[in-house]
Amino acid sequence: MLDGMMEPAFRICAAVVAGGVVGLDRDLHGKPTGVRAHALVALGAALFVMSSTELGLAGSDANSVSRVMQGVVGGIGFLGAGVILRGADGQRIFHVATAASIWVTAALGVACGIGAWRLVIPAAIAVVAILVVGSRIDRGLHGKLGTKEDE
Repeated sequence: MLDGMMEPAFRICAAVVAGGVVGLDRDLHGKPTGVRAHALVALGAALFVMSSTELGLAGSDANSVSRVMQGVVGGIGFLGAGVILRGADGQRIFHVATAASIWVTAALGVACGIGAWRLVIPAAIAVVAILVVGSRIDRGLHGKLGTKEDE
């Protein structure tokens, strides 16, 4: 039984780590979501996908897993929308990158849930690189252009 538990445990841990790493960047930049929120989103996405296969809903039917993924993608949009704010002037929008990071964290969780390791590692690295390097590029461009950074 323990051997049968290793693969699911690894998938769950991978989802938590991938989401946590993305959340760490958001937390370090003072954004409204951090390690816990992103780790939970990735874990939840992985669990939804893994549960569909565990219950035999997917078996060899990729359509069942696809429907679960569609539900995760649609549902996670509401969570991401909750962190987007409009500035007092009504013109500036804040935390769009954080909402996008929640969305991509769910995708990382789905990839962990189906065991798509060739996707998880490079995607997680790309997400963190985009958040770190992109933030520096944004600040530099806004500094040169004399505009305010919206995120």
